[in-house]
This record gives sequence, C-alpha cells and structure tokens, in this order.
Amino acid sequence: MTASASRRTRFLFLNVGHAYDHLFMLLFPTVVLALEDVFGRPYGELLPLSVVGFIAFGAGAIPAGWLADRWSRTGMMTVFFFGMGGAAIVTGMAQGPLSLALGLGLIGLFASIYHPVGIALVVEDTDRAGRALGINGVWGNMGVAAAAMIAGALVDLWGWRSAFFVPGAVCIATGVLYAGFNSQPSGHAAKKQQRIQALNARDQRRVLAVIAVATLLGGLVFHATTVSLPKVFDERLASFADTTFLVGSMASIVYAVAAFTQIAVGYLIDRYPLRVVFLCVVALQVPAMLLAAVVTDGAMLFAALAVMMLVFGEIPILDALVARHVSEAWRSRVYGIKYFLSLGVSAAAVPMVSWLHAGTGGFQAMFVVLAVFASLIAATALALPVLAVPARAPARA
Repeated sequence: MTASASRRTRFLFLNVGHAYDHLFMLLFPTVVLALEDVFGRPYGELLPLSVVGFIAFGAGAIPAGWLADRWSRTGMMTVFFFGMGGAAIVTGMAQGPLSLALGLGLIGLFASIYHPVGIALVVEDTDRAGRALGINGVWGNMGVAAAAMIAGALVDLWGWRSAFFVPGAVCIATGVLYAGFNSQPSGHAAKKQQRIQALNARDQRRVLAVIAVATLLGGLVFHATTVSLPKVFDERLASFADTTFLVGSMASIVYAVAAFTQIAVGYLIDRYPLRVVFLCVVALQVPAMLLAAVVTDGAMLFAALAVMMLVFGEIPILDALVARHVSEAWRSRVYGIKYFLSLGVSAAAVPMVSWLHAGTGGFQAMFVVLAVFASLIAATALALPVLAVPARAPARA
C-alpha cells in the first residue's frame, strides 16, 4: 500500500472510530424511552443511570492520553475498538438497573480512549488541521445522529438489548480490520514536525484559560443538548412523531444535517483568526437557545437544527488551538486533559437535564440556562489573543 493510500485508510478508520465513539455513548438516551415500561421507573430516574458512563468517559481521557504518548497510539485505538464493542455486549446482558449502570460505565471507560488518541492521530500528519478536524468532527456527529435512529429501530424491531448487541458486534469486527491494517507494512512516511505557533507566556496563559473555561461550559451545552433532544422531540413533536423510531429519526436528521457545520468551520479556521470564528459561533448560540425554549412542532425542528449546527460548529475550534500550540510529543496528554474537562462535565449535564425537566415539567428552563452558558463562553472568547493564521505548506504531489 502506498503512503498516500495508507494515510487515507488510516484517516477512514479514525473517522469511523469517532462515529462509533459518540454513537455508543448516546444509545442509552433513546433506549431509555423503552425502559420506562421494562423497569417500571420514570424517565427522571432511569436517565441518571448513564452518569457512571459519562464519568468514566471523562476520567479515562487523561490516562488514555498518557498511555498513547508513552506506549502506542495505534495500540490504544485497537484497544478502543475491541473494548467498546465488548462493553456494549456486556451492557445488553444487564438484568436490572445496577448491572445496566455498570455496563454503561464500561462503555464510557473504553470510549474515553478515542478523543485524546484519535484526535492526536488526525492532526499529526496534516498541514490543514482545521479541514481534517472538520471532516473528523462530521463523522463524530454522524455517530450522534445515527445513535437515536439506530437505537430506536433496534428497540422497535428486536427489543432494547439488541440496541447494544448489534453495534457491539460491528465495533469488534471493525477492530479486527483495524488490527489487520496496522499489522501490514503501510509505506507511511515518518511523522513530520508540524509548525507550532509559539506564544509568549502571557498569551499562553490566556489561551489555556480560554480553552479551560470554554471546554467546561461548552461540554455542558453539548451534552445537555445531545442527551435531551430525543425527549425534547418526544414532548414537542407529539403531533407527528408518536413512536420511538420516529422520535429517534427526527433527532437523527437534525444531528446529521447540523454535523456538516464542522466542515465549514474547519474551512474558516484555516483561513481566518480563530478568535473571530469562535466569537461568531458561540454568540449566535444565545438567540438560538432562547428560541428553542419557547417553540413547538415545526418551529421546534428549525430551532433545534439551529442550536445543533452552532453547538457542533464549536467543536473543531478548541481542538485546532491545541493542534497549533502544542508539540506532537505532548499532544495526546493535552487532548486528554481537555477532554477530561469536556467529557467529565457530561456527568453533571445528565442530572442537570433531569433536575430541570422534573422541576419545570419541560425543557424551557434548560434552554435558558444553556443560553447563559453560551453567553459566558462568548465573553471568554474575547480574551483570546489575535493570532495570525499559520501559512500552509505547499500541497503534496
């Protein structure tokens, strides 16, 4: 296999892995709609079972990044495919809420490998980090989109257990292919040193502070919207989405269309200052969230699409900041810390959604709270230094 073909194949595996990562983490928010009858408990009690998984999703990122930098990134990706597939099958065997929560925790632990390892692999061999991150981000969000539809279809066809068994088997099969690909000589060239934009100490502190605050608040916004959207549609689109499959399909369509925003944002951050792009994306989230708080039916579909486009569009921006200012040798560990913060707050997003929903009987308060978070992120983005757009190397023949 030529170096070019090897690079494309590796990028494909990384993209598929990103899709699996988000798909597996978001199977349960749709499956839970069917478990209310199975376990005889309300949505507000069952949804928090996923908290263990989201805690593991965040907490595992730092050790995964450390192992990838010290041992092998490709080895960790192989562990990711086999481990997450096996964990999903174990979850499908759960006999009650406790074993279900433990299975979801195991899924979260193996899912935590992808972001510090896979994202570092994505940016290590490209001069167009924004473009690569945008494409990879679309695949991740296609996993978000597919989760609701796949889970809803499998639940309606063969029961809730199949929503874990079938994806788990497919993930293990992908791991076999990935291991086989990495066992063959690939002709892949040695890793090159990327251009890293050096910052003075003051600007370094500002960039790191912005990344930390935006990661925490943005993580809450991302996880709250993606976890709650199936239930939002279950309540707000009742006039034309009256089955689990239809609710899941509507959510999947919104996720899928919104995902392509990341390619556009990736294009912009390769050509314009990140500060400007970042401010535009997060500032527009505020009116979109406030609209989503008050509308129903067709208007809710429009508002949800606007919200998810802007939430997904924010994802490549912070990853590009890390890619531009952190050396390759440390990149997995820095991504690990970043995703520890981002994914760790997902454990807070789930009870926040449950508490606000139970306390108000709907999702109006949740969207207002998320609008406040978005406005705080926009204010934080103003502190970013105005950095020049790095020159790209000439295109490879």
